[in-house]
Amino acid sequence: MIEIARVTSEALDVVAFVVILLAVAVSTAVFLTKVVRSGFLANYREYRANLGRGILIGLEILIAADILKSVVVDPTVEGIIVLGGIVAIRTFLSISLDVEINGHWPWQSTRLAQENSPTYPQQQDVA
Repeated sequence: MIEIARVTSEALDVVAFVVILLAVAVSTAVFLTKVVRSGFLANYREYRANLGRGILIGLEILIAADILKSVVVDPTVEGIIVLGGIVAIRTFLSISLDVEINGHWPWQSTRLAQENSPTYPQQQDVA
């Protein structure tokens, strides 16, 4: 079981690396294609958002690999503390990237979606 977890965590590390590389390659290719058509500034924000999404996916996969390593492969107190630090750093990065991509805090998504909904009740003046 431990060997399967070790091999799986290593495989997830490789998958995360490939996901991030593909995100950079595909996002850059799409960006360069669009730049030729409509200019740099018109496409820069979308490029950054696409890069950020790819990095976020890669980070999530890396967290899964680290959990396997720390909890199953090497379940020591020191390993768990290191895992906590890694998860905290990656969570901060994920939230920062999410804010950069969407322009608001992740927990504001539901409220903003409701406000932009055509069925959202508008405030009415009470006379």
